[in-house]
Amino acid sequence: MADGTIYLYFKNKNDILQHFFEHKTKSVFAKFKEEVEQAGTANDKLRNLIRRHLGEFQKDRHMAIVYHVETHQNIRLMEPLIKEMAKMYLDIVSEIVEQGQQEGTMRKDLYLGLVKRYILGAVDEVINTWLHSGGKYDLVSMADPLVDLLIRGIGNFETDNETV
Repeated sequence: MADGTIYLYFKNKNDILQHFFEHKTKSVFAKFKEEVEQAGTANDKLRNLIRRHLGEFQKDRHMAIVYHVETHQNIRLMEPLIKEMAKMYLDIVSEIVEQGQQEGTMRKDLYLGLVKRYILGAVDEVINTWLHSGGKYDLVSMADPLVDLLIRGIGNFETDNETV
């Protein structure tokens, strides 16, 4: 196909990117939801979500690069779509955290907005670090340590030989 032929279907580069993101968003979020629904507990749902998230980016490194460039450096062009994707992701995380609070496996005194952004930011940074390494390691292998860190935190909650 000649280079100019693509513009019979798309107005410009931004139109191509928008269609690309819309297509990938539908596909990836369907997989996210399917993965989450396969688990019973909130912790397992979070683990499945993050594992799938990392897996999708590992599977298509070029998509991961385009996504990260567009979301971190060129947000003005794709801002509405990126906000929509973030909201969809944060809604999934919100449901998981609320279930965890009901189960008693996640604290009830958490500010949900902060927790959602904490999780999304942590996943984003793991992907960003992987991209900067040139994809030299298995990204999915970071899922379990990341979820353990998110669930357990970094603090030592033992004082005077009692768990707080």
